[in-house]
Amino acid sequence: MDLIKQNTKPSELHGQESAAQQALMCLKNYINQEIIGQEVLVERMLIGLLADGHILVEGAPGLAKTRAINVLSKGIQGDFHRVQFTPDLLPADLTGTEIYRPQQGSFEFQKGPLFHNLILADEINRSPAKVQAALLEAMAERQITVGQATYALPQLFMVMATQNPIEQEGTYPLPEAQLDRFLLHVKVDYPEAEHEKSILRLARSEARAEIVKTKKQFESISQSTLFTARNEVLDLYMADSLEEYLLQIILATRNPAAYGKDLGTWLQYGASPRASIALDRCARAKAWLSQRDFVSPEDIQDMAFDVLRHRLILSYEAEAEGITSDYFIKELISRVAVP
Repeated sequence: MDLIKQNTKPSELHGQESAAQQALMCLKNYINQEIIGQEVLVERMLIGLLADGHILVEGAPGLAKTRAINVLSKGIQGDFHRVQFTPDLLPADLTGTEIYRPQQGSFEFQKGPLFHNLILADEINRSPAKVQAALLEAMAERQITVGQATYALPQLFMVMATQNPIEQEGTYPLPEAQLDRFLLHVKVDYPEAEHEKSILRLARSEARAEIVKTKKQFESISQSTLFTARNEVLDLYMADSLEEYLLQIILATRNPAAYGKDLGTWLQYGASPRASIALDRCARAKAWLSQRDFVSPEDIQDMAFDVLRHRLILSYEAEAEGITSDYFIKELISRVAVP
């Protein structure tokens, strides 16, 4: 509690919950009713929305990754499109293409799936490099280029990409440049036994079209409410000492030897400045979703794993020793001094 008092303005400890916060909490509760046992994934999706970033989700088949983004799309006033990535996919299948209209004697641009608000890029690592490059421009620049024309994407635009860690045959690993464009890399695990029992009951109810009538009907939130929430997240209070702590974690990935000889031999490349921005926005979004008006060290530490695990390139020595990105981040956090 002393640390909280030190890093928090006294007048901000008793702030009132805003209308945007109430709307997002209702959205969170609605998704958790439909997606059972995946609270972390649900929270990370909302953080991605609030931080205006894209999410890479990794997990075995059947863990509700597709269902999660579909349910999220129903909770927001926007459109959703799912794209199944395959080796024969073409860039035009994402961006759209120009179609010749003989009646007018001219070409007309037919928009592709990327012009929707929420995109599910299912099994993204099964597409070739040209398709990944087309998606990279959309994610990074919020625009696509077809021929000599450039088209802006919607203001609300989020890509949730999935990849299967089990089957690697016939896959195209994502390049580091594209991985860095993802705000978060979320790993999804199997639900607990208690949650899986609830999943069975929900599946039986849906199969019989007997969804519980007592479940409160949820009204989707508007995009303007979401944009208001984003501004509130950016205005959330973070103490100067915590901002310095956040930067020290990122800088430590570039000079890990300063925190131990073993860390220096485990890492080949550290995180870019984009990681600093991502960690700042995600820590603020997590605190905001927790209905606090200040950022705590725990917010930074918790989000560091999802923000950094896909941005770090481990050395051959680390791989030979069985060191994972998560283990490296855990060790790094334990050695960087908390203010």
